[in-house]
Amino acid sequence: MEKFTLELLFQIIGIGSASGLIYKDNSLLIIGDNSGFLYEYHMGSKDLKRHPLLENPTENTLKKDKADFEAITHFGDSLYVFGSGSTEKRNRMIQVNFTDKKIIATNDLTDLYAVMQNFGAIKSEDFNLEGAIFNGVSWFLLNRGNGSSDKNVLFTIEGKNLSNDFSILSNDYKLPKIKGVRSSFTDAILVDNSIYFLATAEDTESTYDDGEVLGSLIGSINLKTMKIDFTQKISSTHKFEGLTLYANSKEKIEFLLCEDKDTEILETDIYKLTLDKK
Repeated sequence: MEKFTLELLFQIIGIGSASGLIYKDNSLLIIGDNSGFLYEYHMGSKDLKRHPLLENPTENTLKKDKADFEAITHFGDSLYVFGSGSTEKRNRMIQVNFTDKKIIATNDLTDLYAVMQNFGAIKSEDFNLEGAIFNGVSWFLLNRGNGSSDKNVLFTIEGKNLSNDFSILSNDYKLPKIKGVRSSFTDAILVDNSIYFLATAEDTESTYDDGEVLGSLIGSINLKTMKIDFTQKISSTHKFEGLTLYANSKEKIEFLLCEDKDTEILETDIYKLTLDKK
């Protein structure tokens, strides 16, 4: 799978530092790692709504205070928004009703994240959750290996809940380098029996401090074998952090992507990525 096209589809004014998105019924649900809101953007009317995820939510929250919402997934009638776990203030998972966007529950995942770090042999300073998938039975959570130890880890978690009744499996991945820097997971979604993922190379050894963006790639992991099927570099300049399925046919698969520009400017570019299957 080497042929691809990447095009800027449109820009949304009012959202900054986009880190995850979901497409459904000609609408986008978007989170930003600086923001305490869930954004709902109707692509036809261009209407943008804000739904609070926190008490007294703000946009462009100070870095030391932000909840750092980096991953979003959904199943059935619920959305799930995850904090990255890269500091003690970033350990929340917010469950939201898909229809009315009201909060169902706020969960503290401190214990889960501690077990994940121990099980995956990830130092606390290298823990940085950036992708989440839920299929109704299993959770797939991805640690971004942009710390000093390059620990790109896919966790498979099952059980009655994510607080105190779960089991964990983990798989480590050595992702390709871009301009000499190892790329690291930034998002993932499940399509049929494949986990499609984004990865970005950023010239930093910190999960907290940003660095020079060197490019992004897309790839897929076979859900049965947990082996990487392919990777494809898609940009030398963009830091893509959000991935959602747009269309899927025998000939091609289309995704929508959002970019985290690591600025306080409240604007978000939405791209369409098309991969040929033949």
